[in-house]
Amino acid sequence: MMPVYLDYAADTPPDERVLSVYLETAKAYFANPNSVHQCGVSAKEIVSQSLAKIADLLHIGQDEIILTSGASEANNLAVKGIAFANRRRGKHIISTFLEHSSVSGALTFLQEQGWEIDLVNIRPDGRIDLAHLKTLLRQDTVLCAVCAADSELGTVQPVREIAEILNDYPNCRLHIDATQAIGKIPVDLSCADTASFAPHKFYGLKGSGVLYKKKGIVLEPLIHGGASTTIYRSGTPDAPAAAALSAALQYALSEADERQQKVLALNQMLRNHFAQQDHIRINSPENAVPHILNLSVSGIKGEEMRRLLDEKCVCVSVKSACSVPNTPSRAVMAISHDRKNALSSWRISLSHLTTEQEIEQFTGILGQIISEG
Repeated sequence: MMPVYLDYAADTPPDERVLSVYLETAKAYFANPNSVHQCGVSAKEIVSQSLAKIADLLHIGQDEIILTSGASEANNLAVKGIAFANRRRGKHIISTFLEHSSVSGALTFLQEQGWEIDLVNIRPDGRIDLAHLKTLLRQDTVLCAVCAADSELGTVQPVREIAEILNDYPNCRLHIDATQAIGKIPVDLSCADTASFAPHKFYGLKGSGVLYKKKGIVLEPLIHGGASTTIYRSGTPDAPAAAALSAALQYALSEADERQQKVLALNQMLRNHFAQQDHIRINSPENAVPHILNLSVSGIKGEEMRRLLDEKCVCVSVKSACSVPNTPSRAVMAISHDRKNALSSWRISLSHLTTEQEIEQFTGILGQIISEG
């Protein structure tokens, strides 16, 4: 039996068109873009063209793009880079319970180095409490790190409103983790100081990512060494990866409306089905991104449900793929204040590639597991 894959928030299959771009570029432009001979210059031109295309698609400057190995590196570079570059201005940081482990882990590291971390309250609808954010802000606050859409509940955060609040705190930078948002919902990067994303979340390739860094923002690099496209991240530029990234972003944005409509219909199909099930709780708010739906089944821990579904060829996740196993979801805890519910939570994530037949197959298997339990 072919598995029913419902874990697209963790990873997506690469678009054949993107694979073709990568392979063609890798064959034709394999030289080191830092080399000054004609092959190196040609490879460097491909990187430059790719950066220009990404910049145009996202309405940002080409010199505001830092190519990374993925969103985790981009998040670490932003969080640690801002903190270390501004340590003389203050050592206070604000974040949320909703962040990916690449953000929360970087914050834990900084806390151990002497930074003070405050987490803003989450409202029942999953959005951060803006009134509480205002009470946490101080003159020595140097960073506020918030996800545009979180990976467990899919809640869309009021990024522009957060940015407007931070305008009164000139020492505070705003970092946005846009990994679950880019290619899914409209994202305006102009209100952020830094923002991260990776193409493998929208049918591109793993091993590449982007950190947007607004012009004028200074970071302490994580990687020091040889020349690259920027002083903030050393390493040989990867022309094929850059070309594939720009292609994946182009397809994701140009086809976003069509993809969104398909996912919305599937999401509503699932919500309608689960609304009739008393033992199933929908944790994702109504305004969440449609590709993520977080559930809890009473009496069955999330990890156990994931295992039972996997045995019947249905692939889902408990929390994000990078989270620590067998611990309650921080995101679900934040909105429900119910530890049992948080331990029972798990995530379905959808794609325009998901079919109604797969949804029907999944709901049938889930019903069978629940009845047998």
